[in-house]
Amino acid sequence: MLERDVHTADGRTLHVLEDGDPRGLPVFVHHGTPGCRLLVPGHVEDARHRGIRLIGHDRPGYGGSTRKAGRRIGDEADDVAAIADTLGIDHFAVYGYSGGGAPALACAARLPGRVVGASSLAGVAPYPAEGLDWFAGTGESNVDDFKLMLSDQAAWESKSVNDVEMLKQATPEQFTEFFSSLLSEVDRAALTGEVIDFLIKQGREGYKSGISGAIDDNLSTAKPWGFELSSIQVPTQIWHGKHDKFVPFSHGEWLAAHVPRADVHLEGNEGHVSLIFNRVPSVHEWLASQF
Repeated sequence: MLERDVHTADGRTLHVLEDGDPRGLPVFVHHGTPGCRLLVPGHVEDARHRGIRLIGHDRPGYGGSTRKAGRRIGDEADDVAAIADTLGIDHFAVYGYSGGGAPALACAARLPGRVVGASSLAGVAPYPAEGLDWFAGTGESNVDDFKLMLSDQAAWESKSVNDVEMLKQATPEQFTEFFSSLLSEVDRAALTGEVIDFLIKQGREGYKSGISGAIDDNLSTAKPWGFELSSIQVPTQIWHGKHDKFVPFSHGEWLAAHVPRADVHLEGNEGHVSLIFNRVPSVHEWLASQF
């Protein structure tokens, strides 16, 4: 494992982590919301086995990366390009899960000469999205938070601070209870001790310099993304689980219908957490085949 800072043209710092096979095929991983550069240990082992060099980074405002207030989802492509340039990488693949799904699609849309393939797992659709009931099937706490953000940003930010302070100190039992309205039976079963430990560790690292990363992630979802899904020409996968209450199944169906020629995996036996922790090896296999 190797960590380093990359400096952008506008003077920001991006904190980067590399793992897997250091001489392997370069694949960028976009973390969820909240999250950070840390990579799931099982995914790292799978990447090493397949000859994949995994590259994670803290999005602006998370962990060791400088905030970029007002950022759009499409801006993530510029940051990935800056990291790739610093690392001397010309062509690469990308995938992202949950809040990282849209940034992965941004790279596919805005870096067509460099991205060989992209995968979105359990990613959100744009808000609003024509023909999509955006909140249908979403767990209560996510609906309440998003609507509060839209109606009273100051109150939402204050609540977010309190929520984060609680989560930073949470036991595994308290962590599970906090997300109870979002957990389908499939996802509750997927929350093993090892998975919970990783999610808590990733959240604490992501929040170590404050909550601005998650604030800006969520705000960016609710405004124009800075690219059109219809412009994507590189090979792209859409993965979504039917039992997902964090980001409902209908979002995956909508994305599948709006990303041109998408390789679609709408999984009837998966949720949100289970999809992310179970299906990444299949994503690695497909992305490696695109080089």
